Amino acid sequence: MSDLPPHDDDRPTAPADPTAAFEDIVGAETDRDPDLAVIEAGSRTLRAQAGPPQGDIPARPTDPEVDKALREVETELAGRWGETKLEPSVRRIAALMDVLGEPQRAYPSIHITGTNGKTSTARMIEALLAAFDLRTGRYTSPHVQSITERISLDGAPIAAERFVETYQDIKPYVEMVDAREEYRLSFFEVLTGMAYAAFADAPVDVAVVEVGMGGSWDATNVLDGSVAVLTPIDLDHTDRLGSTLGEIATEKSGIIKPGATVVMAQQPVDAAQVILKKAVEVDATVAREGLEFGVVARRVAVGGQLLTLRGLGGEYEEVFLPLHGEHQAHNASVALAAVEAFFGIGSQHARPLDIDTIRKAFASVTSPGRLEVVRRSPTVVLDAAHNPAGARAAAAAISEAFDFSNLVGVVGASDGKDMRGLLEAFEPIFAEVVITQNTSHRAMSADDLAAIAVEVFGDERVQVEPRLPDALEAAITLAEEEGEFSGGGVLVTGSVITVGEARLLLGRG
Repeated sequence: MSDLPPHDDDRPTAPADPTAAFEDIVGAETDRDPDLAVIEAGSRTLRAQAGPPQGDIPARPTDPEVDKALREVETELAGRWGETKLEPSVRRIAALMDVLGEPQRAYPSIHITGTNGKTSTARMIEALLAAFDLRTGRYTSPHVQSITERISLDGAPIAAERFVETYQDIKPYVEMVDAREEYRLSFFEVLTGMAYAAFADAPVDVAVVEVGMGGSWDATNVLDGSVAVLTPIDLDHTDRLGSTLGEIATEKSGIIKPGATVVMAQQPVDAAQVILKKAVEVDATVAREGLEFGVVARRVAVGGQLLTLRGLGGEYEEVFLPLHGEHQAHNASVALAAVEAFFGIGSQHARPLDIDTIRKAFASVTSPGRLEVVRRSPTVVLDAAHNPAGARAAAAAISEAFDFSNLVGVVGASDGKDMRGLLEAFEPIFAEVVITQNTSHRAMSADDLAAIAVEVFGDERVQVEPRLPDALEAAITLAEEEGEFSGGGVLVTGSVITVGEARLLLGRG
């Protein structure tokens, strides 16, 4: 185990001075959408008071030169194929790894796929490993606010300076591969190469890596993960991964490597059959939620929930998790089993990990944009649910953890998603819904989304505000209509991008 201390330059960048002139920030030269410049400055018009910025979501660099350099890297990356344009092959990323000297083989790794819960599970795994004095690298996507969030060292996004340096270090090799291949490396492939190089350079003791999409041909799948984690599989990205649960599971089970340990969350029967068959084919060992490990008991607690978990080595009682919802309890059980498997528990020996260390680790977990409370009176909650399964989990968690008598939804989505299914999942808990759109070029238009919402909610419960600041303002007003102490609340959801922009508008980051 490494005894290296965290690098100072790996810690989150301090948030910009909140007293900085709003006009100066917005007027700064930027090639981003003008609305995003306003969002990044933080709205001064919303009646919204939030707490201090969260440490694991960095603000823009305060040094103008560093900010300029980061923007230049972001612009170069944005000029490549986006994350929604894919060519099902690991050929290019494998070529990049080859010229970089195979950095992804410099450390053991835990590889995570699934439809929902990947990022929260990755954060829990990271916290558990760090609690046992291991130096961690975490690669997750998409980001909530800053691209630097995607690559973390020692539990914190790498500093903007180091992000830029890493890009400049691998850029000549990226260009070498670009020149040899039919298609240039994509945005996600270059970021994956950066993450693997940064982890090797640190160096980390273990990498926790979330797939971008699917598994078999995902850019991350040049790893030989000793532990493969499969969170719950549902229908999403059906145009790329398959139209049935079995087809999607076939693609996702591609991360299972020979001799690995597979930690499998509870799955639909069709998906479970595919995963188990793949494990047999490559002689992998399987640990199944509900059989080898699982949630024994849970109860709602102030600020989260109190769990009893059964791991591969025994029971862990009185574990506080500061996240809401039954789905997060299941994510915690999967994360615990993954870490136990990494330490050889269940195969080489059968003893529980130190309970005090486990409790300390889980108590430290954060998951920005996942049922995250960002203001009070009325309470505003952010959740990045973007498919029906995620919406059902979020709706159940809201009902369990909050006593809202008047909950207003703010929904902005990306094109190509099953928004009818998502809205139907939220319909029972939303008194009204404000339809909006984020500033991404992939955003579904507010009018198109509103047409679906009217069919689900009816005319009287739907309001349309195409600009997100206006939508938040409208929702806060609606939530307050029953009085200051009425139990009004707002849930912002539908897309990670919508949540990220709302988070900035509400003073976080």
